[in-house]
Amino acid sequence: MKYYLSSFKIGNEELELKRITENGNKRIAFISNALDFATDLARRRQSDALDISELESLGFHVDILDLKCFFNSRNELETKLEEYDVIWARGGNTFVLAQAMKISGFDEIIKKFHKNGRNVVYGGYSAGICVLGPTLKGFHLVDDPTQKPYGEQHQTVWEGLNVLDYVIAPHYKSNHPESEDIDKVVEYLIDNQILFKVLRDGEVLVIE
Repeated sequence: MKYYLSSFKIGNEELELKRITENGNKRIAFISNALDFATDLARRRQSDALDISELESLGFHVDILDLKCFFNSRNELETKLEEYDVIWARGGNTFVLAQAMKISGFDEIIKKFHKNGRNVVYGGYSAGICVLGPTLKGFHLVDDPTQKPYGEQHQTVWEGLNVLDYVIAPHYKSNHPESEDIDKVVEYLIDNQILFKVLRDGEVLVIE
């Protein structure tokens, strides 16, 4: 697997995203479940449309892949994901995204893809990259871990996907409304001796 991990939106390495996908089918599975807590649906649709437009401007064909459609249907989801060259997870609430990934089995699928070295790019920004580390602890200082859009019976997910052995903290020292809270996240990670990397908005971490 390859990874294109942006602090915010596509970031400043668009050519790198095109390069690492140049031999693929140019299809993106766009995952926006990190916004499933949102009540302003018009604003959410507008935000998704802007993200999709940015990806399409790079020559990708983007399909919205709603993990809720695959809750408790891991095999079906895995078959669907095989169709894509890029899996893109946008920002929102990290804990909500982690819940959707767990209930759908996406968490185990992406670990399998990572372990087997499947030829796919995992990309995304903000919450979409925060879930990749070993833990989500610390992000409770910026995202509400009590959000339960899929029902109160689902416990808050505190464990990350663990495909990276460090946490990525986005929006660091950036012109972003969550930047000050990210400073608190960084302090928490330092105090608890959790490995991490920070990304400023515009910065992208590419892993091949």
